[in-house]
Amino acid sequence: MGFLSTRFALYPTLLKIYRIVKRIFLSLFFAHLIYTLLLIFIPVVSTPTIFWQWLNGKDIKKQWVSLDQISIPMQHAVIASEDQEFENHFGIDVDAIEKAMEFNKNHKRKKGASTISQQVAKNVFLWQNRDWLRKGLELYSTFLIELFWSKDRILEVYLNVAEMGDGIFGAEAAALHFYKKPASKLTANEAARIAACLPNPIRYRVNDPSDYVLKRQRWILWQMENIEWEK
Repeated sequence: MGFLSTRFALYPTLLKIYRIVKRIFLSLFFAHLIYTLLLIFIPVVSTPTIFWQWLNGKDIKKQWVSLDQISIPMQHAVIASEDQEFENHFGIDVDAIEKAMEFNKNHKRKKGASTISQQVAKNVFLWQNRDWLRKGLELYSTFLIELFWSKDRILEVYLNVAEMGDGIFGAEAAALHFYKKPASKLTANEAARIAACLPNPIRYRVNDPSDYVLKRQRWILWQMENIEWEK
């Protein structure tokens, strides 16, 4: 009887905890959904990465511009570099994942397969650590933005929040910092150089390119010839 009494005594407490957790979960769910819908219309003011770097005293350079204020070569460069099936998939590129897994079996340098949509979901909503919780939330967030945003909007957000240099976020800030011109004036060569550094914008430098960056720049320029993305 003592054991049963203890169980029945715990039941109201467990029920209360369940209700609190449920309320928190639903609140976060609806907050995330509402924020996702709001971002269809309003600029992304900050991201967890930008906020964290600012909190740690880093000088942040960023300036939001609309997609039509970013040169077509810059748009083509990031698609050629990061996600050539961008227009065709619904956030996840299964073929790219399979190819990356096969590549990673035999190479020390690991190859990723995140689409532009996944990178937007991670940059706008989540933290940078690679753990299963973040990956799960990233997939969910990717589904939401693919469902509610246009491809133009996804690309526009990506080109405004992606880190393109140490503390430099977005194409406009990168263009002004590296080339002293707005993103609307970026040439194919300049855009490809910026895109070549995207895998690791802290290690790879636009204004002091390594042989790897120059080789990747040439590859991106070649790939850009096959990109037909138009706003």
